[in-house]
Amino acid sequence: MRTTLGVAMAGMPKELARRVSLFFLVNPRDLVGFDEWAEWLLSLRSGLCSVVDRDGGLVLLETRQRVAVIDNRMRIEIYSDEHAPPHFHVKSDGINASFAIDDCSLLRGNVTQGELRTIRYWHQHAKPMLIDRWNSTRPGGCTIGECRHA
Repeated sequence: MRTTLGVAMAGMPKELARRVSLFFLVNPRDLVGFDEWAEWLLSLRSGLCSVVDRDGGLVLLETRQRVAVIDNRMRIEIYSDEHAPPHFHVKSDGINASFAIDDCSLLRGNVTQGELRTIRYWHQHAKPMLIDRWNSTRPGGCTIGECRHA
């Protein structure tokens, strides 16, 4: 999700931001002292986002975006700093796999047959959303390019 820096920094409360590891979403005007500035910069640098210059302005770009959760355990994620082909990640206890967005083929990792059926069923209904999320997370100058709707 591309978010302008000003909008992203609209002001998540500091304590909530700390609890959910999103301190970079605290409005910089709310930071008090050197320690909070250091915490904010570290969160910005090592969190789920990066700041890029796009069209003469700063843009906050999420580097990892949670797309969905299947069966309350399998997290579907898309990363912005990725390689071809366009794909999504499935993570949970015991699962760390990647699947092609185009046809849901297993690119990397291991899953049981039951997990594979569940992921493929979900993919049938979620493919347009996956394509939109992949495209929205591409940084400027991305050599992989956009994924197309069939």
